[in-house]
Amino acid sequence: MEIVKKIALIIVTTLSLMANDIIIKNSCTDVTTTVQNIKKIVKKKGLSVFATINHSGNAKMVNMKLNESKMVIFGNAKLGTALMQQDMTVGLDLPLRILVYTDTDGHVKMAYRDGSWLASKHILNASKKVAKINKAMDIFTTKAGQCKKD
Repeated sequence: MEIVKKIALIIVTTLSLMANDIIIKNSCTDVTTTVQNIKKIVKKKGLSVFATINHSGNAKMVNMKLNESKMVIFGNAKLGTALMQQDMTVGLDLPLRILVYTDTDGHVKMAYRDGSWLASKHILNASKKVAKINKAMDIFTTKAGQCKKD
């Protein structure tokens, strides 16, 4: 039985090391347009946009350079509250956010955390809610970064 526990521990450790909880996607539009697209999509789905943080603008205010970078912070109070009722510390990782930035090669990217991050860092019994978050984040970023057809 001890060998089975050791093998299970090795498998779990290996999988957790291989997992990348940050998902990065390309956008076909510039940072500002991508951010606007995210906000429109989120609002259309009935979620609240709480803030947009202009990281590169903040860097400029302290005379530092940073590639264009903005973060959209948004959420669903009903879903967030349900998760926080299970574990109040989920509030450290909510509301949801998507970072839109220009990488060192000049490409616009969108980055967000996989919803499994919440489940792995907090005491949650919410696999359906986490799956719902993952699906929504995938849809939001896919639509926001689409190339416009002429």
